[in-house]
Order: sequence, then structure tokens, then C-alpha cells
Amino acid sequence: MQTQKYSVTQQLISTLLAWVQSGDIAIPEIQRPFVWDASKVRDLMDSLYQGYPVGYVIAWQNPNVRLKDGKMSVGKKILIDGQQRITALRAAILGEPVVNKEYKSVRIRIAFHPIEQKFEVQNPAILKDKTWVADIAESFKLGSNTYKAINEYKELNPDAPEDIIVESFSNLHDLVKKPIGIIELASDLDIETVTEIFIRINSQGVVLSQADFVMSKIAANESYGGNILRKAIDYFCHLAIAPEFFQFIQDNDKSFASTDYFQKMSWLRNEVEELYDPSYTDVLRVAFATQFHRGKLSDLVSMLSGRNFETKTFEEEIAADAFDRLAVGVRNFMNEQHFKNFLSSNLQVL
Repeated sequence: MQTQKYSVTQQLISTLLAWVQSGDIAIPEIQRPFVWDASKVRDLMDSLYQGYPVGYVIAWQNPNVRLKDGKMSVGKKILIDGQQRITALRAAILGEPVVNKEYKSVRIRIAFHPIEQKFEVQNPAILKDKTWVADIAESFKLGSNTYKAINEYKELNPDAPEDIIVESFSNLHDLVKKPIGIIELASDLDIETVTEIFIRINSQGVVLSQADFVMSKIAANESYGGNILRKAIDYFCHLAIAPEFFQFIQDNDKSFASTDYFQKMSWLRNEVEELYDPSYTDVLRVAFATQFHRGKLSDLVSMLSGRNFETKTFEEEIAADAFDRLAVGVRNFMNEQHFKNFLSSNLQVL
């Protein structure tokens, strides 16, 4: 009899958002652009309000790792599908900024019309119209104090029908009590199995590469600087395409600008060569091959998880060493001379 490879649960939106904020669920693509436009965020809010299904979130449980003192560290859940929906919820409900396609931090403000019970993307006309709640995130800050929201609205709109207003605000604040399905994949599954499950579940059949899983593992581990390493890989690949992005990093991400990763990639700000723009898959494969002398990225996922291939257990020392060695490989890839030597040698082969 085949063992179950996943579990399915229903969690409240408020619980899901709390997990993300606390780090219990790691979002691997947090540094990458939010590709939804504001109208899709609006539509998601409306679907939740109307009680329509909004799909499942898929998470992969990281394996438990044995610490130096012999205790077991419970692995985080890695979000592998549903990032756009969760980011949209954080933007609309929590009022958090998102990184758009131009890598700029922006706020998406969703407005709500309690009388007509409809949502819209905030615009200048809405800001001038008192019948609109211009930003639902401000209303959610009141928490469960629905009556305060109702009273504030009534002060601005004394002729508004009270029964409709009460119903609308109650339904609005109940959005965070709506459930979302979570498909949690078992921690002992290999990449190939997880990929197959992902493709079968995902209605669009989106291909998830092994490099995607490596990036997920990197971003999920802040203990060994994985979040900074992940950002370094993203930024390097973006700079190779758009050197002007250098100034944006310098002005808007000062913590990263103070790292040696940023110094390693600073030569790209003056780079005009257009023969080759590396992808994060290229960075990972070269770094892995040179530092680990292995070729399968699935092995890198296991090593970043702390897998001992002999005992088939997960150990902290192995994970720490894997992150250190991968970081060295990434820094070497970013080195101007190494990069140009790599490019030259590959062009000669072609």
C-alpha cells in the first residue's frame, strides 16, 4: 500500500498570515517581483467576500535537523505555490508594500464601498468620495472592532442605510476568518516526486525546476544567511540585464548594499556586454559544480537540508557546511575576473 505523500488542511487567512509573519512559512520568492496587477488583488478580495473558492496553497515541509546538542529542530514550511495570493493578502489586508516588476517598493491600496458591497483599486476619485473606504488595510487595523469602523463610516455618511453598513463591515472584517486549503507535502519526498505532485495539482501545469527548489531551500534558511544569499543571486542576475538597477539597490536596500556580495557585483554597474545574461540556474550550477564537484541540483537540495547520505538523517553541521560552500561558489561566480574567464571559455567552446 502506497503511503500518503501529502496532507490537506483548512486554515484561516488570519492564521496563514500569522505563520508567514512569524517565519513558520517561508516564502522563497519574497525578493522577486510581484507579478499580479492591482486589479487581480481586488478580484481576490471580492472572491473571498463572495465566498468563492480561491485555490490551494502548496507547502513543502523542511526536514527536522539534529542540532549540536542532540535536540531536533523542526523544519519550516516552504511555500512552493500560492506566493502571489499570499503576497496579495499581505498587501491588501496588512498594508505591506510589494516589489513590482520594476523592482520598486509600492503599496497596493484596495478600496471598499460598503453600500454597494464592491471593491476597487484606490484612485483619486475614490479618495474624494466619502462613501468609499479608501484603504481596507486601515479598516483591518481596527481588528475585531467592527462597530468602531461602522460608527466612523456613519459619521461621514449619516444617510447610509445602517442595516447594509453593519452587514458590509461585518462581512469585510470576516474575510480573515475565511479558510484557505493548504496542501502540505511530506518532508521526505525527493525533488522529482514533489515536482510531479506540483504539476498534477497545478491547473496550468507550470514547470518547477530543480533550481527553483534550491532557491526555495536557500531563502527558507535565515540561520545560515540563506535570505541574503538568495537576494544576492537575484540581484546579480537582474544587474547583468539592467546595470542601472545598481543605484536602486544602493538607495533602497542599504543593508544589502553593505554586504560583500554587493561589493562583488558592483562591477556590473558599468557593464555593457550583452553576450550573456546569467540566470539563477546558471549561478547555482556553476557554484555547485565548482564547490561540491557534483552535478545534480537535487543533491544540493538534500545537502542544504542537512542530509547525511550514509545514515539518511539530517544534521545541522552538514547544512551549515553546505551553505558556507555554496556562498563561496556564488561569490566566485560574481567575481568580475572569474565571470569573464567563464564567459570567454564558454564562447570558445561555441
